[in-house]
Amino acid sequence: MALLSLNSLSPAIKQYLVVTGNYWAFTLTDGALRMLVVLYFHQLGYSPLNIAMLFLFYEIFGVITNLVGGWLGARLGLNKTMNIGLAMQIIALAMLAVPTEMLTVLYVMIAQALSGIAKDLNKMSAKSSIKLLVPAGAEGKLYQWVAILTGSKNALKGVGFFLGGLLLTLVGFKGAVILMAAALALVWLFSLIALKQDLGKAKNKPKFNEIFSKSPSINILSAARMFLFGARDVWFVVALPVFLAATFNWNHWWVGGFMASWVIGYGIVQSFAPYFTGKKQGKTPTGRAAFLWAGYLTLIPAVIALTLHFDFYIQTSIILGLLIFGAVFAVNSSLHSYLIVSYAGNDGVSLDVGFYYMANAMGRLIGTVLSGWVYQLYGLEACLWISSIFVATACLLSLKLKS
Repeated sequence: MALLSLNSLSPAIKQYLVVTGNYWAFTLTDGALRMLVVLYFHQLGYSPLNIAMLFLFYEIFGVITNLVGGWLGARLGLNKTMNIGLAMQIIALAMLAVPTEMLTVLYVMIAQALSGIAKDLNKMSAKSSIKLLVPAGAEGKLYQWVAILTGSKNALKGVGFFLGGLLLTLVGFKGAVILMAAALALVWLFSLIALKQDLGKAKNKPKFNEIFSKSPSINILSAARMFLFGARDVWFVVALPVFLAATFNWNHWWVGGFMASWVIGYGIVQSFAPYFTGKKQGKTPTGRAAFLWAGYLTLIPAVIALTLHFDFYIQTSIILGLLIFGAVFAVNSSLHSYLIVSYAGNDGVSLDVGFYYMANAMGRLIGTVLSGWVYQLYGLEACLWISSIFVATACLLSLKLKS
């Protein structure tokens, strides 16, 4: 019955399922690897700043990949860029399956660079594909599909965080990366067979100098996205897991479990974001919605920072405050993900989406470096104040979006 049901689906739905399945599998390994690296190298005695440096190439090459990857997707087809991303992640995982003495900072940074390229090729391909699989003019359906893809991806990234902590405890760092590389290799082989050969290939081959967006709306949205994701990662990437382990003496399971719960909840809220932003009234969101939701988010990290400053039930305040931040951030992120796909042109969609996610990666890069550096010098409270300032900047930029 299940096979008959799958056979009755339209080709577009089947492609959407393959794209989503690829994205899910990749995201699971990406989340697990991030948690593995943070916890394992903290365990080895690395400072917060050194741990942040391990992700430096990951984020730098993510910026470059999104900028160039959109151009590649338009020329080669999104199926090829997605499959290249899967293959590169397998290589990155295999590189880390070496004796501990070989895991120098530079070596891990190079492996993380490959992983960063792989992640953003995969994400750009998945997000761009949806624009081409939804009928023109069906904005409500487009928003819903983007929300489901983005939300489910983040929920699985949370599962990946938990998986990373669990695997580190059960089979160690080397065993964990070998298992993930083997599983992802099976997904890659299936993807090579199942994805269409010409998805997303532009009719007119874009020139390399067309990688920069000429759309004012996309440029403004991209700038807002950069500050939005910098606001998240300035406390989330290094500062929070190290703070939980060092201040509350949480073990790998507890840290991985909390981070996983945060991202899973964040992903679930993202999937339902259309219901919070006008779906019941038959509306699709505009730039004004992005401004309003960023405004709501601005206050939350500032309040958490004040609870730290006044030593007010710190553990409870951080846990509850960051869960609330996650829910409101999820709606902001889902709104942005819909708006970029909606603003992007149909021919060569990956060019616009790639440029936008380049800004996203730049925000992650800034947030990652600040997360280690600011936390090491000034603590989590300072990271949260910077987060609030970054969200406020995204809010002001969103004022200029089409309403």
